[in-house]
Amino acid sequence: MTPYAQIITFLFLMLGPFKIIAPFAKITVGADPSLTKKIAFRSILYASIALLLAGSLGETILSKYGIPIPILALAGGIVIFLVALLEIIKQFTPHETPEANQITPSLKMAMNPLAFPTIVTPYGIATIIVFLSMFSDSRSQLIIAAIIVGIMLLNLVTMLVTKRIFKYLSVVLPILGAVLGIVQVALGLLIIYNQLKELVGI
Repeated sequence: MTPYAQIITFLFLMLGPFKIIAPFAKITVGADPSLTKKIAFRSILYASIALLLAGSLGETILSKYGIPIPILALAGGIVIFLVALLEIIKQFTPHETPEANQITPSLKMAMNPLAFPTIVTPYGIATIIVFLSMFSDSRSQLIIAAIIVGIMLLNLVTMLVTKRIFKYLSVVLPILGAVLGIVQVALGLLIIYNQLKELVGI
């Protein structure tokens, strides 16, 4: 797999639409189409700005500390692995009975809980910072930025059609989530393995 294919895979798993569908459907149950669109657009706007700031500030701050890229990548791999493992464990934990009170949709939900922490996650930010540090030339960083923009647009389209497709995906999403969780665990372990090899010179 090429480096850019790996970047697309990682960022799609970290920031992509599959983890957004269920939360977005839940918070927009009683929303009219106009409010639903506004929440979707604003959440993507907030998430995109946050990712831009986190990527630029994170890379700048880390460079000042002189942290070697293998150490940074190793830390990112550990975060990705632990978060993915936690999500898998949660699937085997009994869920509490949902509350009877329906959530009242509002534009505030575009910021929280939609943009943060549903779309923009700590491990998603960590992944972006790692990639920007590993591929520091302008061309590579523009490609990474384009990949992120593409994923954000895909997220937006997914949210806009969620009400139409959610009833069909409600059965598939838990299975898909489990599969993607295993893939994410494996990718996290792969990062850890590769960076440990580089550090010890195997």
